[in-house]
Amino acid sequence: MSGLRVAAGLRGRASTVCQHRLYQLRQLQTQSGWHLDAAVVFDIDGVLVRGQQTIDQARGALQMLGGANRLGRRIPFALLTNGGGVSEATKAQQLSARLGTEISAQQVILAHSPMQALTSRYADSHVLIVGGPGRQCAEIARTYGFNNISTPDDVLAWRAEVWPFRQLTPADQVASHVRDFTDSPFACVMVFHDSFDFGRDLQVITDVLRSRNGRLGAEFANAQSVPLYLSNSDLVFSNEYERPRFGQGAFHVCLRAMWSELTHGARLDHTRFGKPFGVQYEYATSVLSELARQVGGSGKARRVYAVGDNPAADIAGANAAGWTSVLVRTGVFKGTNDAKHPAAIVVDHVGDAVERIIDAESQYAN
Repeated sequence: MSGLRVAAGLRGRASTVCQHRLYQLRQLQTQSGWHLDAAVVFDIDGVLVRGQQTIDQARGALQMLGGANRLGRRIPFALLTNGGGVSEATKAQQLSARLGTEISAQQVILAHSPMQALTSRYADSHVLIVGGPGRQCAEIARTYGFNNISTPDDVLAWRAEVWPFRQLTPADQVASHVRDFTDSPFACVMVFHDSFDFGRDLQVITDVLRSRNGRLGAEFANAQSVPLYLSNSDLVFSNEYERPRFGQGAFHVCLRAMWSELTHGARLDHTRFGKPFGVQYEYATSVLSELARQVGGSGKARRVYAVGDNPAADIAGANAAGWTSVLVRTGVFKGTNDAKHPAAIVVDHVGDAVERIIDAESQYAN
């Protein structure tokens, strides 16, 4: 529930009445409609969808959380994905249509969502935003509050010989924000989403990281010049193809290997977002607390269940966060349980996962 917006011009008693009615409505929802001691966090790809296909049990699973269960109550949920490249609002709209359940932007946590906090340091600094098609990720970064953005294509529009194996189209040229990069050093590099051109992005990123003071065209330094932030370390992900495909983590492997070769074994310093890293789960916990407060709860859920298909990301992260991990077999994972990152519960699909969660919560329900 998003709350009531009091129309402009209403004051005093009218506002008080509205606030009182909102309080009563929240109390009613809490008492008769919600089970707020628990919350569920779903991965998306391999759990609810697989590429352009919607997994058969996904709609029914969300309906169960919507109250169609033995508790007769709704259970809050959020979507925690290592995907990205679109805004939270766009992703929520897409999934609402596919899954038949109204999902708000607030319920969607993308790999780059917590990177909004970096605006406290880089809001007006010159940052290189990498990933996705065109300027899509640059525009997302702008909505987060980054005000001075360039992309790899902007660099190519400045000097095509930086990466001579890609020729910008006329549309690319028009969309590019060209500047003299010798006079505009970078403060950092942020990889928001999967690279759509490995060669171009490896070249431009390593140029920025090696160039003295992050100034393209300057001599190469013997050490990393600016910070690097990465949003998704998944080596593979699941789509319609029978076997897992390379994810953004594969690009990270290539980038680290390239850096090691260029610097004679130097370590590439970088900060990682996305699952399984703690920053993602801290952010998700704050989202779940806010969702509970919006329907009259006190905040933090006592028990959080995380449903995923990737042991190295979903299960490892959930276990480290102290959540109950639930592993499904509709995505990356296909076995009995993972030896390195074992889940607390292993089931065939998301429908079974939610049924097991409802069973577990039945012992706590009043």
